[in-house]
Amino acid sequence: MKKRGRVFKFGDNVDTDVIIPARYLNTSDPKELAKHCMEDIDAEFAFKVKKDDIIVADKNFGCGSSREHAPISIKASGVSCVIASTFARIFYRNSFNIGLPILECEEAAKDIDAGDEIEVDFSSGEIFNLTKNKTYRAQPLPEFMQEIINKDGLINYISKDKDV
Repeated sequence: MKKRGRVFKFGDNVDTDVIIPARYLNTSDPKELAKHCMEDIDAEFAFKVKKDDIIVADKNFGCGSSREHAPISIKASGVSCVIASTFARIFYRNSFNIGLPILECEEAAKDIDAGDEIEVDFSSGEIFNLTKNKTYRAQPLPEFMQEIINKDGLINYISKDKDV
């Protein structure tokens, strides 16, 4: 499983209030949430992001409240993956629950710049910076987590053998 895209870069402690501001939590529609994703840190993000683009950030990405709206807005905006030095644990869990792949890799988070084009191989954990011709290694995603992502989230994964 691989994803390739252009990088949007953010710093430390990007919290869920910045990812999707509370004033938009009156909806759970992913398309509507995507229109406001990251707008308090980058007002143009929703207009600039394209399908399969990738967010790279420093430490503690997704800290703050436990709202699932945050990873939903990122995924709905077209972002195919988030790479960070570290993630807040609840954001980490919520991301996989809704089928958004994320990887922790400090070296990649520090070295990759906005606008770089990268390719992520979730099976091997390799992150290829095509712009800088460099490779970084994250922990590969276990097969069952890749399957959760391929099924578009935990609910679809656990109901795969059931008539829902």
